[in-house]
Parts: sequence; C-alpha cells; structure tokens
Amino acid sequence: MAKTLFLIFNHQFTAAQDQDARSSLGVDRIVPLPPDMQRLWSAIPPELPEISDYLDPIRDWILTNARPGDYVLIQGDFGACYLMARFAEEKGLVPIYSTTRREALEEPQPDGSVRLTHRFEHQMFRRYGR
Repeated sequence: MAKTLFLIFNHQFTAAQDQDARSSLGVDRIVPLPPDMQRLWSAIPPELPEISDYLDPIRDWILTNARPGDYVLIQGDFGACYLMARFAEEKGLVPIYSTTRREALEEPQPDGSVRLTHRFEHQMFRRYGR
C-alpha cells in the first residue's frame, strides 16, 4: 500500500526533498499542513509554559488524515517536535526529520562588517529516536 508523507514543517519543501521522499520512503502523496494549521505551527507562542494543548488541532488533523505506517516530517520548535514525534509513534506513524549539509559563507563588507550566509542542502530523512 502506498504511503503518504505529512509535512509539519516551517520551510519550503524542496524538489530534492520531494524526490528523496518518493524514492527512499516510497511515498506517493505529500500533504502539507492546511493554511490555518501552518500558521499555528509557524507561530508557537514563546511565552506559553506548556504547548501540548496548543498542538491539539494539528494532532486532530493527523488523526483524521493519516493511516498507520504513513510518514510525518516534523521540524520546528524543539519542544513541539518532541511532542509531535512521540504522538506520531504512539499512533503507529513514522516521525522523521530532514538532515542537511550546511555551508557558511562570510563576506567582508565595505563598512567593515561581515555578512554571514548559510546554505542548507537536503541529505536524507532520518527517523526520530534512531
């Protein structure tokens, strides 16, 4: 049975990630968060002492749409990732994250400052907890 990859993710899913997901994970469908859930995930209030209840709408969306064995790409707020990865495991889903190769480029500027640019390149998907 074909698998689906659900994206709980703050960044643009790249063509390299799409190709890797289809070839290495065997997914045939990639589903981003709906816009209202994306706004919620992208703006987790830093002043909340606990965020478990805040994530309930995303949990409900996953429960409604995912089947055991589907993948869930989870990246963002560290505490939220921890909670969602545990939730996915408990529901028989496969929580993963994308590993990247990072390159830093420092460019001296005419005013004496240094512009630092980071470039991230997708390498692979890795399962949480392994």
